[in-house]
Order: sequence, then C-alpha cells, then structure tokens
Amino acid sequence: MNKKLIISDLSLVLENNKDKSKVLTDVNFDLDESEIGCILGPSGCGKTSLLRAIAGFENINSGSILKDGVCISNSLENTSVQNRKMGMVFQDYALFPNMDVKTNIAFGLKDATKKEKEDRVNYLLELVSLEQYKDKYPHELSGGEQQRVALIRALAPSPDVLLLDEPFSNIDADIKEELVTDVRDLLKELSITSIIVTHDQYEAFNIADKVAIMNNGKVEQVGNAYDIYHKPINKFVADFIGLGVFIPITRNQNGELETPLGLIEKNKLPQTNFDSKDLEMLLRPDDIIHNDESDTMAVVVEKQFRGAEFLYKLLYNDQYPLLCFAPSHHNHKIGESIGIQLEMEHYVIFEK
Repeated sequence: MNKKLIISDLSLVLENNKDKSKVLTDVNFDLDESEIGCILGPSGCGKTSLLRAIAGFENINSGSILKDGVCISNSLENTSVQNRKMGMVFQDYALFPNMDVKTNIAFGLKDATKKEKEDRVNYLLELVSLEQYKDKYPHELSGGEQQRVALIRALAPSPDVLLLDEPFSNIDADIKEELVTDVRDLLKELSITSIIVTHDQYEAFNIADKVAIMNNGKVEQVGNAYDIYHKPINKFVADFIGLGVFIPITRNQNGELETPLGLIEKNKLPQTNFDSKDLEMLLRPDDIIHNDESDTMAVVVEKQFRGAEFLYKLLYNDQYPLLCFAPSHHNHKIGESIGIQLEMEHYVIFEK
C-alpha cells in the first residue's frame, strides 16, 4: 500500500520571546492511503505543534514531511499552507458566524461554478444528514451539528489529508460516542487520510487505525489500539493507557520468576532476557477475574459502579493493590474479601 504521509526524524524548536524551546524531537510517523491516524498524549506533550507542522503553520528545524512521496517540509523549505491540499478542523470549529451553513461549506470552493458549489454542498450535507439546516446560521445549531458542518467544510475542496485538532473536546459526553463513530464512518466512506489529535484515549481507540502515543515532544509508541493497550513498550505508555497496577517480580531458589500471585508461565513471557533483579509486571483489571470459588482472596477497598459492571479496587495480602472488573450483580461491600484468579494471555514486564 502507498504511504500517503511520511514524517521522518522531525524536530521543532519554537522561539518564545528570547527563549528557544524544543517542542518536538525526532518524531517518526507514517500513514497509508485512507488510513486514520491519531496523535494521543497528555496536555502540553507537543500534539498540536506536530499537527501545525504537518499543516505548514510551523517551519521544522530538522527531519522531513513527505506527502505522496514529495517533500513538503524540511529544514530548508516549507510548502505553503494553501498549497498542501490539506483540510483542517479546529477545536472551536471556526465557522463564520455571519454566514449560513451552505456559505460556510462553499467557502473553500474558490474556482467552482455556482452549480458545482451547490452540488458539492448538497452532497456533503446529505452525507451528514443536515440537508434541512443549510440556510441556518452556526449559532442556531447544536455543538454536534456545528462539528459536522466544520468537518464537511474542511472536506468540501477534496483535500488529500484531513487534520483534526481535538475535534470532539467541546461535545457533550452523551452524543460524543455516536459522533466519533459517525465521523469514522464518513472518513472511511470518502477514503480520506486523516490525522486526529486528542488527549482522550477512548476517542482515539474508537476512531483510529493507527495511534502514536506522545510524551514530552517524542513519540513513545506507534501501533493499533489493541497492541498499545496489551503490549505497551514502556512504563509511560502502560501508565497512560487504560487502568493498571504494577506488582513486583522475584526470582525463587529454582531461578523461576514469580509474583505475589504465583509463578510466571515461561510460554507467556515476552522474547526478552530479564537479567535485572528489579522487575515488575503490569496487571490490567481484565487480567484479574472475580471467582467466588477461588481460594485466592483479596479485600475490596473501593468500588465504582459502571452500569454493566463494577470496577473493584482490591488489596491482596495486605500490601498489593489490584484492579478487577466484575458483573454488576456481584455487588460486594467495602471491606469484604472476594475470590480472584489471575488470567493473563501474556505478561507485560518492565525493569523498575
């Protein structure tokens, strides 16, 4: 498959008054044609700066950005924003308040005839089921409707790549999940290569084919949602993604690795030599199964009701915190001991 976008060893230094601060260091990331990518990380990690560099708003200091095999950014040249054929959806939608919906959408269709503009606007409004709103103004629309209009306005000129900066951050939680699914379906239907910036991992997992985890201006790991959750490359990713706790690993007299919950099965170990004596293992809530028949017991310290399930925070052997999901009809009191068993497909082990 052809690579639509290749970011290689990209570094960016921003000059802030007299101070020069490096915000991106040796970033590598690529996307195939029609792939949806996501840049995910905590606030201030450099996500938006990377998106701005891809869009052409920032001149990079080293490395390169290639689109369709052609260099659009390196340390010497920077193709202008308007010549990159990229659409941009901003966090605040940036719709023109004095224009109605159809005029907003047609804004980027500079060289089209009146009939072409009308056809394109109608086609896009139909795609997002907003045909009846074309004569309304942005303030007359809900947040979700404004977001859809901002999205199709960016899509109207048929960009090669669509860039979205925290596009769902101002959307009410009750409609966000549906909107994320709708946006993914639309991007897939139009086969458009897209990059979404977010700090919300569930958003990222629901929309992206490929996720880049960023921290302090660096990409820590790139992969699909499953691998990033189950096979985090380092402790930052393991901590940032999902829920989890770390338990210590010791080596017994026979040289075998064991945890407070029992021996480690060799066939589930990653293909790494663990020479260090100071190791720990990541445990996700889905690795601990609540089982009333089990002889291994842990005490309920906290619990969160989540509708279909409880998230229990447990204490094992008076010293090891654990997390466990259980169906919501297993309603145990705080302070109660419950049976648990370890059920892991593979181990995620780090040096302390």
